[in-house]
Amino acid sequence: MDFGIKGKAAIVTGSARGIGRSIAEKLAAEGANLVITDVNEEMAKATAGEIASKYGVKAVAFKHDVSKSDSTEAVMDGVMKEYGKIDILVNNAGITRDTLMMRMKDEDWDLVIKINLTGVFNCTKAAIRHMMKARSGSIVNIASVVGIMGNAGQANYSASKGGVIALTKTTAKEVAPRNITVNAIAPGFINTDMTKSLPKEVTEKFLTVIPFGRYGEPDEVADAVLFYCSNLARYITGTVLPVDGGMVM
Repeated sequence: MDFGIKGKAAIVTGSARGIGRSIAEKLAAEGANLVITDVNEEMAKATAGEIASKYGVKAVAFKHDVSKSDSTEAVMDGVMKEYGKIDILVNNAGITRDTLMMRMKDEDWDLVIKINLTGVFNCTKAAIRHMMKARSGSIVNIASVVGIMGNAGQANYSASKGGVIALTKTTAKEVAPRNITVNAIAPGFINTDMTKSLPKEVTEKFLTVIPFGRYGEPDEVADAVLFYCSNLARYITGTVLPVDGGMVM
């Protein structure tokens, strides 16, 4: 099937590893030219090289702190110089600093909000300038099921991802007249380094509320991103798609 991805320029933030890398590989497999951004420049360059070699596409890497607007603007300028366009933006970069609210430090709240929510704002604002001129584009924001249902011990993370969902809907309304789609994916528990660091009793507890009885894989999140970026979703915007094995219904 032709998803209409071939030749498009796709930015995936926080894509040196984990879900972000799976997303980048999925788009590359369909012929997209990639922009790998990450705070770890060395790892980003290695990932870009491996993807370019494996899929026969062009892939470039940038060091990127999504929480800083100047870093983000520099990345977008670099992408325009490299590709002359921005067709796809996947806002994937994110962190956790989990603890109960009564124990949460101000800096842990601020850092998670800055990266997970302000980061999406920064990247979207910078990218849509170019997309609006081209009168086309696809933006996919990686939210979380906890942004829908909340989760004890994740006040900062839940708030940031709930904010991403609200920002997705607002942005979708603003840019729809320019033929730009903006959607969000809300992963549940996915097998990544982030979830593997959780205590065993926490992970076992969540298995009991997942109807599929297993954690998801990064590739399954990437499949949903591919759909939203493809011509199959050209009339879909402002939606939130849980990829959670039925955890939130």
